[in-house]
Amino acid sequence: MGADLEREFKALSSRLSFGLNFERHRPEAVELPQRPVRKGDKVRALPERGSTKNGDPRLWVVRKIVKEGGNKLAELDPLDAERGAADAYKVVLDDVVVVAEFRDTIYPGLVSTGKVTRGGDKPCHTVINGENYHVLKALTWTHRGKVDAIYIDPPYNTGAKDWKYNNDYVESDDLYRHSKWLAMMERRLLLARELLNPADSVLIVTIDEKEHLRLGLLLEQVLPEARIQMISSVISQKGSARAGEFSRCNEFIYFAQFGDATPLSQETDMLHGRQTSVGDEVEWGRLTRNGATGRRTARPNLFYPIFFSMDGGFHSVGRPLSLTEDKSRVVAPLGTITVFPTATNGTDMTWALTHERIPEYVREGFAKFGKLRADAPQPVRIYYLTEGYVEAIREGRIARTPGDTTRWVHKDSKGMKPLTVWNMASHNAAEGGTNLLKKLILDRRFPFPKSLYAVEDALRFFMARKPSAIILDFFSGSGTTAHAVMRLNRQDGGRRQCISVTNNEVAADEQAELREKGLRPGDPGWESRGICDYITKPRVEAAITGKTPNGEPIRGDYKFTDEFPMAEGFEENAEFFTLTYETPVAVSHHMAFARIAPMLWLRAGSRGRRIDKLPAKGWDVVEAYGLLIELDRATDFLKAVGKAKSLRVAYIVTDDERRFQALARRLPEGVEAIRLYESYLTNFSFANGD
Repeated sequence: MGADLEREFKALSSRLSFGLNFERHRPEAVELPQRPVRKGDKVRALPERGSTKNGDPRLWVVRKIVKEGGNKLAELDPLDAERGAADAYKVVLDDVVVVAEFRDTIYPGLVSTGKVTRGGDKPCHTVINGENYHVLKALTWTHRGKVDAIYIDPPYNTGAKDWKYNNDYVESDDLYRHSKWLAMMERRLLLARELLNPADSVLIVTIDEKEHLRLGLLLEQVLPEARIQMISSVISQKGSARAGEFSRCNEFIYFAQFGDATPLSQETDMLHGRQTSVGDEVEWGRLTRNGATGRRTARPNLFYPIFFSMDGGFHSVGRPLSLTEDKSRVVAPLGTITVFPTATNGTDMTWALTHERIPEYVREGFAKFGKLRADAPQPVRIYYLTEGYVEAIREGRIARTPGDTTRWVHKDSKGMKPLTVWNMASHNAAEGGTNLLKKLILDRRFPFPKSLYAVEDALRFFMARKPSAIILDFFSGSGTTAHAVMRLNRQDGGRRQCISVTNNEVAADEQAELREKGLRPGDPGWESRGICDYITKPRVEAAITGKTPNGEPIRGDYKFTDEFPMAEGFEENAEFFTLTYETPVAVSHHMAFARIAPMLWLRAGSRGRRIDKLPAKGWDVVEAYGLLIELDRATDFLKAVGKAKSLRVAYIVTDDERRFQALARRLPEGVEAIRLYESYLTNFSFANGD
C-alpha cells in the first residue's frame, strides 16, 4: 500500500499547472470586533485585557449564550467538532470576537458615520470602513460591471509590519510570505474583475520591486482578456538607501486595459516634459517603411514604382508588383526616373500608403520629396504626414504656413502619448504625499502616502473624457485616490465619484501601547486610532472643507495642473460608512432595512436623498430610485415614478415573481426593476458558492 501511495503521489505532484503556481493557503480569517456575537457564530478567544500577547488562534462555534452571576457567557464548541465535545468551554462574552473566513457567506449592510456636503446635487464620494474583501463582495450587488477605473496601492510585502494574513503580521522570514500575498491579491482581483466595465475600463496597480514580477504574472493569469502594460515611475530623486543594494528611487505601475480603454494624449510625455505648442511644426514621416513587417514580402500590394522627372519633381505612380514580378522590367514614362521603396542596404521594402492615395497626398500637400540622388539605392526620399496629422488638418487644428507649401504648423496645443518611464517632479512621494498630508491632517502620521499628483495623472489618462466615471480604490489608505478624483472634477467640471475602501487597522507601533492600556479592537479608544477613523475620513473631509481637523484653514497651495489655495476646498459631497453583517432572516423581514438602505442608494448612483426608513405610505420615490413595499399601492407608486425625471431604479419588495414582472413591465423605459429581497440574497449566496 505504501508503494502504491508513493506512486500516486509522484504522479499527481508531477502534473504542474501552466502559469504562476503558488499555495492558496487556508481561507483568510478576519476578526470583526464591532459585530455582536450571536448563537452559531464562528469566534476566536481574545487575550486578557492589558496583555500584549497574541490570542488563541483556534476557532470556536458559539453553542449558546447564557447568563451566570450577572455576566453573559458564551458556550463554545471547537470548530467542526461534534456538539457537546469534551473540550468545549465557557468564556465571558466580551472576551470573544466574531471571525469571518474567506468562504463564509456574508450579507452586508452599511451604517453611515458622517457626511460632508458642499457639492449640491453631485453624486457622493463614499468611504467604507470594512474588510476590503467583504466590501468587494457587497459591491458585486451594487456596482457589478459599472466601475470605470480601479486604482489600488496594495501592501508591498517588504517583510516589515505592513500587512496581515489571518490577523498576524507576515514576517520577512516567513517561507510562505510571497504565496500568502499572492493568495490575498488573487481573491480580491477576481472580485475586482466582476466590478469593472468589460467594454471600457482600466485597473491600475502600483507596486515595488519585491512583488512586481509575481504581480505581473498574476494579472496575466487572472485577467486574460486585458491588455497589460507596466511603466516605471520615479518617486524620489534622492532614492531610498538599501544596504548592499542600489538605492530605490522608483516604483512600478501596471495598467490593465479592458475593451476600448486607451490612454489619452496629454501635454507631456511624462519623461522629458516636452509638449507641442501653438506654432510648432508637424513632424514628417518616412514613406518607406522599415523593420521586418515593412519588407516587400510582408505586404506586396504596397510595393509599386513612383516616377519622378529628371529635376526631382513628382510625375506619376505605377501599379503594385506581385512577388514574382521583376522590378527591373518596369518601364518608366519618357523623361522620368523610377523610385521603389528601398532600404540603404538595397532590400526591397514597402510604402506606407497605397498607390491610389499618393496622387491625393501630393495634390493636398501631405507629401514632400527630397533631392534627387541618382546613385542612391532609393534616388528620392519621400516624406508624408501620418493619418493623425491629416485628420487634424481636415478638422482645422493644423494649418499650412502662408508662402511655404511644405510647412504645416499646429494651431493649438497637441497632446503627447506617455512613455513607459515617468520622471515628473509632481510625483515626488515626499512633497506630493507625506508633506501634503501633514498640511491636511497636521500631526497624524501615515506611512508612505502616494503623491496626490501621481494618482491624478494616472487616472487622467483614462478618465479625462469620462466626466461621470466611477472610480474604486479598495486599498485606499490615506484617501489619496478620492482626493485626486476631486481635483479632476474641479479641472473640467466633472461629476466623477470615488468609492474608497479601507479597514480601521491600528498602526503596528501603536498596538502594543493601546493593549497595555487595556484596550482592544472594538473599544472606542482603540477604533479612534484606526486608519479609517484617524486618517482616511479626516483627510477626505479636510480636502472638501479646506479645513484641518482642528477647524483651521489649511495652509499652502495645490500645485501643478490646477494651482489654488488648499483652504478653498472642493465643491464635493462625501459620506462615510461602516460595513455591517446581517442575517438573511433579518433582511427578509425588514428588520435590517436601515442598514440595507445605503446599499439601495449606492446601486442607484449615490446621489440625492436616501430612503432610510420604511415608508409609512407603503412606497417612496426620491431623485435616483423608488421603493415599493406594499403592492396594493402600486398605482400611486407608478404615477410618482412616471413623474420622476432622473430616476434609475425601482425596488419592489415581493415574493410573487408574476406580480413583480407585471409591475416591471409598467415602469418607464430606462428604469431598472429589482426584486427585493430576492436579488440581494441570491447575489451573496451565489457569490460564496466557491
